[in-house]
Amino acid sequence: MSTATNTDTTCVIVGGGPAGMIAGLLLARAGVEVTVLEKHADFLRDFRGDTVHPSTLRLLDELGLAERFAALPQTRLEHVAFPVDGGSVTIADFTRLHTPHPYIAMVPQWDLLDLLADAAHQEPTFTLRMNTRATGLLREGERVVGVEYEGTDGPGQIRADLTLACDGRRSLLRDLTGLDSKDFPLDVDAWWFRLPGSGPEELALSPRAGARRFMVVFPREGYLQIAYIGPKGTDAELRERGVSAFRRDIGELAPELAERTDALTSMDEVKHLDVRMDRLRRWHTDGLLCIGDAAHAMSPVGGVGINLAVQDAVAAATLLAGPLRRGRPTPAQLARVRRRRLLPTMLVQALQRGIHRNVVTPILTGQRAGPPKPVIAALHRFPALTRLPARLVGLGLRPEHAPSFARRATDARRGAPASGAKGDPRGS
Repeated sequence: MSTATNTDTTCVIVGGGPAGMIAGLLLARAGVEVTVLEKHADFLRDFRGDTVHPSTLRLLDELGLAERFAALPQTRLEHVAFPVDGGSVTIADFTRLHTPHPYIAMVPQWDLLDLLADAAHQEPTFTLRMNTRATGLLREGERVVGVEYEGTDGPGQIRADLTLACDGRRSLLRDLTGLDSKDFPLDVDAWWFRLPGSGPEELALSPRAGARRFMVVFPREGYLQIAYIGPKGTDAELRERGVSAFRRDIGELAPELAERTDALTSMDEVKHLDVRMDRLRRWHTDGLLCIGDAAHAMSPVGGVGINLAVQDAVAAATLLAGPLRRGRPTPAQLARVRRRRLLPTMLVQALQRGIHRNVVTPILTGQRAGPPKPVIAALHRFPALTRLPARLVGLGLRPEHAPSFARRATDARRGAPASGAKGDPRGS
């Protein structure tokens, strides 16, 4: 194959999402030469996961990025509640967490990624190559020694001591390695869309259920981001019914939003997410490590996928910075990342599967309209129980802290917003 460019780096990271950018920033702060490949020309992607959890907020503090993050447009979610019999029951209360930021921040992910990229560009060993798509792996025998890519100047190769696969639930690198996964079939899919304006306070992360339908509203700056949950395999049927029927469904689930549904003019504005859950049995092969969704695809329930991906990235950078400075990490050193992150991943996936089995599926099959009654009764009687799901969703079983080499006491440019921060990709 003819190549436009052949370059070398210490670590090549495929995927410029939260896991890739956090790993790149931390490794660069350790003095490791890092190249991040992002296949898109910018970070503007609609309906990416926009939840920044308490553990990630604390991480940004430790990285010296708190003030710059605070300058981003955002809303705060302190509770997860479920409507019950004309009232509501709180499922998770983040204000009960003993952490500097007891809430989930809803922030456009492109703004967060711009901030991380801006911080990483201040490190001399960091390179970000946008509009550059990995197309294959370079190998020497059984060992991965880098990637092939297609960029603006044509095809090329990057050789590296470590290839870090952060390219999401449809990971090309994961497929190319042939790593085996354990799949957890789910019987639901999600459809994302937005409605204009702010919403009533009681709508904040409050699931709405009825007549075999399920919807969650996320208040954002100037608009509402909404997840509509339905049976898997019904995307074609939903679209065939048309936007008018879809608007009626939304109005029946949340009558206070009915007048706003006219803003939906086409089903093209409703984005389908194929919900899946799986976990690699082994996260690495010699020379390559998968983290985040590339290692374990999560359900969107709780928005925990980003949280886990970020914590994977911190663990990987912490454990592998030293080996990368000294040379090529061994398979045994790569395996340490999975050992550290496996139990938190398994626990969150078990929690999500329980929610699907006991809440989501019974709603969609018409068995009931909310959580099981014993759960509701226990939460009403013992409100302190809401701290446990808040802990699992907001912090996780093993929250990761920034390693000492990556910490900064203050923002590098106090209060400065991330360069190139973007607005709404749809121009609304």
